[in-house]
Amino acid sequence: MQYRYIGKTGLRVTPICLGTMSFGSWSDENESFRIMDKAYDRGINFFDSAELYPVPPKKEYAGLTESIVGRWLKTKPRESVILASKVAGAANGWFVPPIRHGFTAVDKFHIKRAIEGSLQRLGTDYIDLYQMHWPDTVVPIEESLLAFEELVQEGKVRYIGTSNDNAHGLTKANEISKRLGIARFESIQNNFSLNNPRFLDELAHVCKEEKISLLPYSPIAGGVLSGKYNAKFTPTEARFSEYVKSGDTRGLAQSFRFVNEKSLATTAKYMQIAKKLEISPVTLAVAYSKQFEFVASTIVGARNASQLDESFDAIDLQLSDIVMQEIKDIQSEIMYPMG
Repeated sequence: MQYRYIGKTGLRVTPICLGTMSFGSWSDENESFRIMDKAYDRGINFFDSAELYPVPPKKEYAGLTESIVGRWLKTKPRESVILASKVAGAANGWFVPPIRHGFTAVDKFHIKRAIEGSLQRLGTDYIDLYQMHWPDTVVPIEESLLAFEELVQEGKVRYIGTSNDNAHGLTKANEISKRLGIARFESIQNNFSLNNPRFLDELAHVCKEEKISLLPYSPIAGGVLSGKYNAKFTPTEARFSEYVKSGDTRGLAQSFRFVNEKSLATTAKYMQIAKKLEISPVTLAVAYSKQFEFVASTIVGARNASQLDESFDAIDLQLSDIVMQEIKDIQSEIMYPMG
């Protein structure tokens, strides 16, 4: 296993991180334990959660994932696991989180409330990487960063990161941390995949210059890059199939962003590359997402333990320059299938 460091931290992580967003909704507690045990036994040391999980976000679910992870964590030596979690983003963002009565903000009050809840549910006295789930467009980032700094000083958090941010937001936060001499965002957790390479436009440059690590999520584009949506019949028990059936406005928007004519066309092309390499399309997609020097660890998820095999096949896989050029050609031919 080759380890990588997150940003300028002492967090030495495996190139694959286990995401836990399905624990408590799509995966019951027993299956969640099997998934985590399988990852741990494979050598994975990095696990990512959030106070808002599981998905789809519901008031009655919120916090359930962390509780499941916490009970599992008691079966392992705490220092053998690099644990990440997130404070929910602001209610003025892309949707209103169903926690704290829908009045979330990334201010000192909410950050303090969130960390106490997460520590209790996770059954630990510290979190290795604590992340802002998405930015707050109202609260000044200075207030957020100073609140995170207090958590670091108190020993409740080792390092901090951000998520779902853009080049302006990451750069501004980084420069403020430098000016104030406080903890900075060592990582950014953004959507990045074969079907969504937008990170390469600007954010990749920021990360390389400032030594901030990307933790890509959704490397198989919500399951699209597995090829299952390219089949003759719409798959059952699949995220976007369920979102469409639910009729939820946000779910529908996500479904059409991930599953559309362009994304299915590119996926078909990537499936051909995978076939030529004699690997799974999932393995190809995960390998691609961890290929870049600014990536510390790629976050993969599963509804059941057996789904992890194809992702784990990418742990030691390095794509050749020829394959990377083929991918680049596809991305130039069909640009930004996810918008």
